[in-house]
Amino acid sequence: MTDDLRSVLIGTSGLSVVGVIALFLTILRVPAAVMPARRERTANLFLIGLAGQCLHFLDEFLTRFQDRFPMLLGIPVWPERFFVGFNLIWLCIWILSVAGLQKGQRWAFFPAWFFAMASMVNGVAHPILAVAARGYFPGLITSPVVGVAGWLLWGRLYALTRSNSSP
Repeated sequence: MTDDLRSVLIGTSGLSVVGVIALFLTILRVPAAVMPARRERTANLFLIGLAGQCLHFLDEFLTRFQDRFPMLLGIPVWPERFFVGFNLIWLCIWILSVAGLQKGQRWAFFPAWFFAMASMVNGVAHPILAVAARGYFPGLITSPVVGVAGWLLWGRLYALTRSNSSP
């Protein structure tokens, strides 16, 4: 295994855990029959969160998160192409899922759950990383905005779904 691949796998392992949880939520909770206006409000909140995530990504990129986070973990820095590509791919997936979420399509809930939880983690992790680094850590300024959006979206997604258990 190359050092770059090892660094990427270790550095994104927390997001992998979030992804597994999002998958379980998508399987265990199904879209409920709700008024389209509720789905529309949730989609709008998701879009606001995505705007915050774009700012957060810019904050991280300009302050070199792709270098500082791996260094804090003691692993090689991430190639810039990976960091930018990874973020842009997820932003595209999230944007595309908004339309599915508006229609109550089940597949769209996976990216939405993933975004909500990853945002909540960002809101907590960046201040902790700043304490560990004993100063500013890339993404700290925008992490509270993303974190709050994640918590609000989580609540809306929970309200739009119901347990998949059958009697």
